Amino acid sequence: MSRCQCGSSQAYRFCCQPLHCGDDHASSPGQLMRSRYCAFVEEKAEYLLATHHPQFRGSLTVKQLADSCHESDFVALQIVDAPVATTEQGEVEFKAWYRQGSEIMALWERSRFQKLDDHWHYCDGDIRPPLKLGRNDPCPCGSGKKAKKCCL
Repeated sequence: MSRCQCGSSQAYRFCCQPLHCGDDHASSPGQLMRSRYCAFVEEKAEYLLATHHPQFRGSLTVKQLADSCHESDFVALQIVDAPVATTEQGEVEFKAWYRQGSEIMALWERSRFQKLDDHWHYCDGDIRPPLKLGRNDPCPCGSGKKAKKCCL
């Protein structure tokens, strides 16, 4: 049984897979954020587009998202802040750690979410400057090893 890529301790089939398959819907912005990160790792571009608020999609396509998923080499997701959402909107601050060449970097964003037809959708976010992980820093994958001995 494989562990879900979103960072939970649950198996994928009990965690994000029901959301990706449409059998269930995210109950909070935090759960949607985790499932969207997992969708990037699992290359679920259709899910990413379906959970992106239509008013914020612009000309975004499934192909563009599929290309982005395929080009990404994610290591781990770290939720920095997920304040309690209102009934209609919420925010989640996260760091999505990924490999870029011989470095591990983080996409650091504070994302905004909104309910539409009783389902949470990603709207947009404020991206902070990228973070670089030092070789002797703990690896964000959770192994407990230094980055240079793990995911680098």
